[in-house]
Amino acid sequence: MRMLLGFIAMIMATLPVYAQEGWQQKVNEELPLMGHRNWIVVVDSAYPLQSTPGVETIDTRQDQLVVLDFVLHAINNSQHVRPVVHTDTELQYVPEKEAPGIGEYRQQLKNRLGGLPVDSILHQKLIDQLNELSKTFHVLILKTTMTIPYTSVFLQLDCKYWSADSEEKLRRTMKGEGPGSH
Repeated sequence: MRMLLGFIAMIMATLPVYAQEGWQQKVNEELPLMGHRNWIVVVDSAYPLQSTPGVETIDTRQDQLVVLDFVLHAINNSQHVRPVVHTDTELQYVPEKEAPGIGEYRQQLKNRLGGLPVDSILHQKLIDQLNELSKTFHVLILKTTMTIPYTSVFLQLDCKYWSADSEEKLRRTMKGEGPGSH
């Protein structure tokens, strides 16, 4: 009986690992390794498979907003990174009559991203930027079941504990232009 209880305890201890989807486990494994200049991109189902070695694409087979919620939660709970959000400029212009549901999607996305720095950049420019960045830095692309165009959400990771303002002050100090200079 003691062996049976030990076996059951061992199985129960491993259940949380198996309860996660593969893509969720991948995010949880890679996020601690990622830092500023890495990207996580949550994309629609027609997003192209990029062939640059630094780009890793995973098919989540999940709703885009579910995947985005998971990733944002994981980043928010990290101690080292925060997201800078980029969306496709085209998203603002896609008409409801040609992409049913886009109005509701835009509202849901706005609700999820409230309080985060968000800008919009042309879709092709973002893809080109990822191609260039992935020569040096890792990019994780999470493909979803989304079938509305221009709904990709690009999360550029930045340092959570060191701001751009802090970096600028440091650089000025190093040049002898700011506080602490001799």
